[in-house]
Amino acid sequence: MIPKEILKKVRQIQIRSSRLVNDVLAGEYVSVFKGRGMEFEGVREYQIGDDIRTIDWNVTARLGHPYIKIFAEERELTIMFLVDLSSSGKFGSVRQFKNEIATEVCALLALSAVRNNDKVGLILFTDKIEKFVPPKKGKTHVLRVIREVLYFKPEGKGTDISTALEYLIKVTKRKTVSFLVSDFITEGFEHTLRIANKRHDIIAVSVTDPR
Repeated sequence: MIPKEILKKVRQIQIRSSRLVNDVLAGEYVSVFKGRGMEFEGVREYQIGDDIRTIDWNVTARLGHPYIKIFAEERELTIMFLVDLSSSGKFGSVRQFKNEIATEVCALLALSAVRNNDKVGLILFTDKIEKFVPPKKGKTHVLRVIREVLYFKPEGKGTDISTALEYLIKVTKRKTVSFLVSDFITEGFEHTLRIANKRHDIIAVSVTDPR
């Protein structure tokens, strides 16, 4: 049984975020993210008028005449949140802790996703993987994601972004739009980020304190 105060807090975040989704982000989500869901289908011979930027140079060199890559836009996206729950997220010098700001960012994006019938999944991490919530659709699922980000009690204290990115690659079979939410008080993850970004669209969301 989920305590009433937790449900109340999640509901407050949902209400605030829903207003922004309805009033501000209604068209922005579709225009920004829907175009990212492009899946490679194959190649065909180049025809006059085709965009030369889509030429597959490897196939062209192998076969001796130009071929272009063919892509199909996915009807739905999978949105993943990789949220850093390390102890530095419990810091805040104004009105909110950094992890509360992270929750509201995730809520905004997750509610936008569910409004567009996209799947939402979650990876919570510190210096290890703390929790994985597989991608699903629906408002009930999104509210669970919000609740986990806000109230999950991690075991680890540090931050290992490389571990989170490696886990993303392991548990997802298709391309995702993945939001990496952290204060990025760490280093040494750049190589893994480049590898993950070849398969997924990784978007860094830096959660900082104004002071």
